[in-house]
Amino acid sequence: MEAPLYPDYPFDPSAPGGGQPAFWVGPRHLAGDDGRLYDAVADTLSGLGWTSLTIVRGRHEPDEAPEDRQVLRSTALHISPDALRWAQWSLADEPFHLGDLPITWQISARANTTSPLPSWSSYFTTDVPGEAVTDFLVALDARDEPAMPLASPGLVLDAVTAHGWLRDIDQPNAAATDPTFTSHISLGEVPPLIQDADPRILTAEPDETGPAGWQAWAEPVLGAPCLWAASFGSSVPHDLVAVFAASLSSTAPVLRRVLPAATLERLLQAPA
Repeated sequence: MEAPLYPDYPFDPSAPGGGQPAFWVGPRHLAGDDGRLYDAVADTLSGLGWTSLTIVRGRHEPDEAPEDRQVLRSTALHISPDALRWAQWSLADEPFHLGDLPITWQISARANTTSPLPSWSSYFTTDVPGEAVTDFLVALDARDEPAMPLASPGLVLDAVTAHGWLRDIDQPNAAATDPTFTSHISLGEVPPLIQDADPRILTAEPDETGPAGWQAWAEPVLGAPCLWAASFGSSVPHDLVAVFAASLSSTAPVLRRVLPAATLERLLQAPA
């Protein structure tokens, strides 16, 4: 169990971020998203030159004044300059869930612009550290062919074990966990509704295991709700998942003002 370095400066997870002092905290995989997961990712995509579109929905009553209209931002869509990759923020649009948590970002890519369907998609819930998502997107943006598979699955586990994570005894080539056994990454069956162009998803029989994809999650207390979850379709290139895994497991501290209550006692803290 890790303890705060400065217990006289406790975090209040329920307080707004602007009213809290900044702290350096670790480990990153338990530090949450600081309530800024949209801003952190959107700022990165803007810097990469991606186009931002906002789809709004609402209700307009007859003879209703414009200022009285009920309008809700439904989806924010960010598209790369070549239109081969995109990131969709859908938290305000009643997203489906992953590990009982609402999905916030869905990131997809396709091989060419002739098909409207993605070759693969990845999904991130609330409290996934923004640094890991942005590093994943920067690597995706730098790829000439975003849908071309490269490298082997071993690259993902190498990325986390380089930062002290432990390979699973029963599945040393497919799973690993952090030294406190709270965060995990595993290559296995993909959850339902994960979009992917792999045809085996459609042809697999009900009693057959479909194509495997990477899944990551944090479970601070065994049997309790997860803190966050991430899912990668079976066609997501392993080198991109490895970038996410390396950033997630990084030992470098991150700047935070608000921390999740579930991991508060597990984090090291130092005033920024």
